[in-house]
Amino acid sequence: MRDGCSGAFVKRREKGVWHKRLYVQTKMFVGHYSVAFACRTERNKIPLWVLFVAVQFLDYIWATLVLLGIEKLRVIKGFTAGSMLDSYFHPYSHSLITAVIWSVVAAFVYRTVCSRHPFDSAQDRLSHYSKSAPLIIGLAVFSHWILDLVAHPRDLPIYDNAAKVGFGLWNYRDPEFALEIALLAGGIALYLTRNAMPAIRKGAVIAFGIALVIVQIGDTYVPRTPLSDKATAMGVWIFYTLFVIVAFAIEKIGRRGQTNAP
Repeated sequence: MRDGCSGAFVKRREKGVWHKRLYVQTKMFVGHYSVAFACRTERNKIPLWVLFVAVQFLDYIWATLVLLGIEKLRVIKGFTAGSMLDSYFHPYSHSLITAVIWSVVAAFVYRTVCSRHPFDSAQDRLSHYSKSAPLIIGLAVFSHWILDLVAHPRDLPIYDNAAKVGFGLWNYRDPEFALEIALLAGGIALYLTRNAMPAIRKGAVIAFGIALVIVQIGDTYVPRTPLSDKATAMGVWIFYTLFVIVAFAIEKIGRRGQTNAP
């Protein structure tokens, strides 16, 4: 998606005034959250909101670096069938080498935080902090690069800003959308079957899933004019953080009743 971008793409932008819309063009979007839902189990008890941060961690870094002017982004209408984003320079957030490094950093941070977290009992400590939990966090972070590899054109560098790869599913809007929804549905199904929860929370999870599908429909199919690079990066921060807050709130639903249950 990134390399090979020339002035010809810029000339394809529509004339007229560009207006900000609700939907902010993103990279592969709800498919990433399938990993968060699928990874959360009663055994590892990693909070869902933490996994939501993990699977989008590389994009948080990317958006921050775009806002700082370190990584570069062009938002070009019609750039690919499924995306307007030409992130032609993002080696610090989305190269294979840095993705591995960020995954290790995330796993180390999670291990450090959990080892210092107070629990009510030794059993709670064992449940919340197992040897596998930091590894799961690291793999969740790295899953972002793997899924981007499927969706993106040849814009993901192996190292620095060189040797770019990408299977280019963004060039086929309907199959890419179908994959996103299938991944999300599978992740939510695993979450619902592998975690004990009251019916009210199950309903909230399903409603959240439907809301994510609606947002993905808007992101994929609703015509809109491009935002600036900075506005797009800020939108990523706002929307992704909103979903993290929702994930946090969902796991609070019905918790008091479960705690007081015999």
